[in-house]
Amino acid sequence: MSAAKTRAETLVKENPVVVFSKSYCPYCNASKSLLKEQGAKFVALELDLEKDGSAIQDALEEITKQRTVPNIFIKQQHIGGNSDLQAIKGKLPTLLKEAGAL
Repeated sequence: MSAAKTRAETLVKENPVVVFSKSYCPYCNASKSLLKEQGAKFVALELDLEKDGSAIQDALEEITKQRTVPNIFIKQQHIGGNSDLQAIKGKLPTLLKEAGAL
């Protein structure tokens, strides 16, 4: 297994909410804003600022079949991207509470 895939999987396993993001991406920023509004504790990994960011993005595509960012996990479950997160906005408080992210 690649180091990038191990790093991605470890982040997901060790944190209740993880957003794989790019610092300049408006959809990523919208997802992070929604999580902040909900009071969620989350880890955001800005792939464009990481030396192995491209490799992590490749690994995420292998894991989730999703190449785009944001790539969001809650309680080790792949949520999807920003539109997927926005679609479950009403259920988010419950999900975050169950994940221990509030």
